[in-house]
Amino acid sequence: MLEVELDGDGECEITGLGSLADAGPGQLSFLSNPAYAAQLAATRASAVIVDEKSRGDCPVNKLVSSHPYVSFARASAIFHVTEKPPAGIHPSAVIDPEARIDPSVSVGPNCVIEAGADIGAHTIIGPGCIVGAGCVLGQSCHLRRAVVLYPGVRLGGNVRIDANSVIGADGFGYAFDGEKSIKIHHGGSVAIGDDVEIGAGTTIDRGAMEDTVIGRGVKIDNQVQIGHNCVIGEHTIICGCTAIAGSVVIGRYCIMGGASGAVGHISIADRVEVSAMSLVSRSIDEPGRYSSGTGHMKTSRWKRVITRFQDLDDMATRLRHLEKQVKKD
Repeated sequence: MLEVELDGDGECEITGLGSLADAGPGQLSFLSNPAYAAQLAATRASAVIVDEKSRGDCPVNKLVSSHPYVSFARASAIFHVTEKPPAGIHPSAVIDPEARIDPSVSVGPNCVIEAGADIGAHTIIGPGCIVGAGCVLGQSCHLRRAVVLYPGVRLGGNVRIDANSVIGADGFGYAFDGEKSIKIHHGGSVAIGDDVEIGAGTTIDRGAMEDTVIGRGVKIDNQVQIGHNCVIGEHTIICGCTAIAGSVVIGRYCIMGGASGAVGHISIADRVEVSAMSLVSRSIDEPGRYSSGTGHMKTSRWKRVITRFQDLDDMATRLRHLEKQVKKD
């Protein structure tokens, strides 16, 4: 199950998981970050997932893995207690007679499922969720609590959406006529691929004419904003509090760090990592790690440094002038 090699007592019983520092007998831990290597020698865990380099340093049973963190992730699924409410519709739910709901679906208290919605097998609709008209949910989806799917949203299979997320609200689009802003009504929707996970309090806006698209395997953290007509490539990770403006195309296997942002109408290549609190202000055409902003420092020093930013252009001009003078001399 974990794709590891056993080095130790195969009869040792594991009953749970723990960190290297706090695990006790019966628990499994892991070492993937060298910063925690000092904790390995003193661990009280019954077994530890380690890589080949750390095998000799581990004093307890070893599960040797080429990717310890991935193996630990697989182990976490074994001990995770999942919600498995019984199939059926709670009496307080409001279901339109034109909705199609597989008999294996669980619909919780105070849910609303509107006309034309199509809910796939083994899906769980948690308490207080709203599934709009014409929404399509694939098999084994899970809407946790108070999730809102606006009309026409489509989910693939095995999609998980945490509490209070809103999928498919109108995008933020207006045309200014010289005196006031005229609303642009959004006729697209949101299409979400298989195996996508969306954290709590996240909002994904519907497209203006085409759909906003979230690719297969994308993982989105809490309190993320994704604007209208965005396309997020497969297996990309978007960390908490990130804000992505409308019509941004993000490639496959990207990482948007926490509280990062992207201005509208740009594209980001595959396998780009944007560090935390960075702003992507123009398109990125090559894979790699990108950052913006200034590193933290004491406030008193930061105030002195920031006042000099306005002089940088003049300084660069003077430097070019001096360079020319040096070449002449």
